[in-house]
Amino acid sequence: MLKAGFREKCEGIHIRIGLLFSRFGIAPNTWTVLSLIPAALGFVFLYYKMLFGGLVLFVISGFIDIVDGNVARVTKSVSNRGAFLDGIVDRYVEFALYLGLWFYIEPLPQVLISNSLWILLLLFGALMPSFITAYADHKNVIQDPERLKNLGGFLERFERLSLLYLGMLLGLINPVWLVYVVILTVFFAHLTAVGRIYAVVRASKAF
Repeated sequence: MLKAGFREKCEGIHIRIGLLFSRFGIAPNTWTVLSLIPAALGFVFLYYKMLFGGLVLFVISGFIDIVDGNVARVTKSVSNRGAFLDGIVDRYVEFALYLGLWFYIEPLPQVLISNSLWILLLLFGALMPSFITAYADHKNVIQDPERLKNLGGFLERFERLSLLYLGMLLGLINPVWLVYVVILTVFFAHLTAVGRIYAVVRASKAF
């Protein structure tokens, strides 16, 4: 998981971010909800074919998502409720991005199949890893919380969004390149889901 390694290398930066933004006196959960605002605006920008503005707004939303966790750590206010809210808001932000990309790439030249279908496949592939983990927990296939937490995968949310933001950047040069990156993300998202299914079955020793 790239996110875990990235966080370890940048721990000092994360602490500084937490200390800086904790001075505003805004609760971590409030920061979490605030990340919805630039995401909603980013969707509007993509809907009206303003790719650069949409990219900037979604990056801002992602930065605020980093802020909430860092503020929670430095203020010692980390909680299960906060983690739950963060995960829910993350899904809304991600859906806003996919919906915006849907409107943006739908009229572009199709690559193999409908561009809209690529977005649907991306959405499904993005949802599956989290669902697999939650369902494995719900059905008690894996009862060890640490195993559930470390199922991993090649392309989790951090990597998936980073790849799409790179595609949006490339799309400023040639919009079709964004479609190619979406297709690449679809492939790795579903590969991650299959890998996580295998990890659950192997960890549970079901077969």
